[in-house]
Amino acid sequence: MYVDTYYIVLVVPMILLSIICQARVSSTFNRFNKVSNARGLTGAEAARNLLKRQGLLDVKVEHVRGRLTDHYDPKTKVLRLSDSVFTGSSVAALGVAAHEAGHAVQHSESYGPIAIRSALVPVANVGSMAGPYLALFGLLFNMGMLISLGIILFSAAVLFYLVTLPVEYNASARALEMLERDSILSSAELEGSKKVLKAAALTYVASALVAVMSLARLLLLSRNRRRD
Repeated sequence: MYVDTYYIVLVVPMILLSIICQARVSSTFNRFNKVSNARGLTGAEAARNLLKRQGLLDVKVEHVRGRLTDHYDPKTKVLRLSDSVFTGSSVAALGVAAHEAGHAVQHSESYGPIAIRSALVPVANVGSMAGPYLALFGLLFNMGMLISLGIILFSAAVLFYLVTLPVEYNASARALEMLERDSILSSAELEGSKKVLKAAALTYVASALVAVMSLARLLLLSRNRRRD
């Protein structure tokens, strides 16, 4: 019976870490979703306020179904906020809304890392889905070219995950700065938003580690094949 030691040693621990980080995000958001902001602003109102202060009058704020499905679409210039964030008035909701507004500001300023990430999206999507399978198929049937192609494609996906880190951390830093500068949250309330955004950022770190370790596994399997 074949046992993939590299997967067990390198990838599984990172997957477990990712699960733990996701659970922490959920628990942290739930905790501070019970703390209302003193001004009574909803996430949608706060986002519109912040965007207006930044001169981004062409960016729309819309509702999207789901839990923590918040995102900014640069193609349509629409900031979409999930159920509990759009209508919620908690410090957690405002932190998430401000984070997405931070992404809108990044795009308006042509922030370097987000431009790189956007350029990587097409090949990263293909690489994340097909890369590992191509490499493993090549290993199974001893096809060196297929192994190399799979590793190259998956490397693009890994690069996408790595570039995502500064993008997300920068968006969170912008969010906290805007919330404080525009007096939307008090210093005490800001601490709650900061904890929510910090927990969310760790999920991106965990995802990047899963990708990096998965690539390391493929490289090690490829090296072992050459030795054999």
